[in-house]
Amino acid sequence: DMLARYGEPTWFKLGDRDLATHVARTRMLGEGARLTEVTATLARALGVTASLLPATDDRVRTQIRCADGWLDFQDYFVRRHHADDVLELRFSGIEQAAATDDVLAAVVAADLIVVAPSNPFLSVAPILSLPGIMDALRAASAGVIGISPIIGRDAVRGPAAQIMRSLGIEPSAAGVARHYAQQWPGLMDVLLIDDVDSAEASAVSATGIRPHVTGTLIGDEKERRRLAQEILELAGAL
Repeated sequence: DMLARYGEPTWFKLGDRDLATHVARTRMLGEGARLTEVTATLARALGVTASLLPATDDRVRTQIRCADGWLDFQDYFVRRHHADDVLELRFSGIEQAAATDDVLAAVVAADLIVVAPSNPFLSVAPILSLPGIMDALRAASAGVIGISPIIGRDAVRGPAAQIMRSLGIEPSAAGVARHYAQQWPGLMDVLLIDDVDSAEASAVSATGIRPHVTGTLIGDEKERRRLAQEILELAGAL
C-alpha cells in the first residue's frame, strides 16, 4: 500500500514477510556474503533443518522470448500471468556462472538424486545448464529418479504444458521423457509417471529412461510419505 502511495509499481505482490526476507538477503549479499551462506542463515532462522543449496552463487537471469520480445522471468510469470506463448528461453549470465563447490560435493556424496516434478524449462533447466552440473551428475554413483510434472497431458500447476505446446513439444509424460533424454542424455535412470498415463510407459521406455507407473498426485501426509518411500525403494534397486 505504501509503494502504491509513492507511485511505485505494485504488480509484484509481496507481503511484509517476503519483503523482510529480501531486505535481509540484499543486505547480506551487499556485505559480501555468498548466496550459499545467506541461504543457510535464512534457513536456520526459519527452523529449516535440511541443507538448502543454491546451484550457483553467481547472477543468472531467466528470460523468455514471446511475441513482444524478451521478458524477464518476473514480467512473464507475475506481471503477465504467464499468458504469453514461450518462443525461446535463455539464462543470461550462465556462461560465466559456475556450480558451487558445495553443490558439486553434495552431488558426489548423494545416495539418491531426485529431479522434482518442477517445470523442466523454468525451474530445472537453469540448474542443469550450469557449467559443471551435468558432469557431476553423470559422474555420481547415485541413481537419478525424475517425476513427471505432466499428468493427463496437463500440468498440475503452472505453465509447463503451455510451454511445451508453444515450443512444439508434446505435453505428456512421454514428451517430458523425450525432452530430458534429448537435452540431457544420460541424466535420468527412472521417470515416475502417474497411473492415468500408464499407456505412455512404452513411449517413455523408448527414450532410454525406465518408466515407473504410480500415483504421483499427492495431497495429504500419508500420500507424501507413500511416494517418498516408493522412491527410496526404487533407488535401492538401481
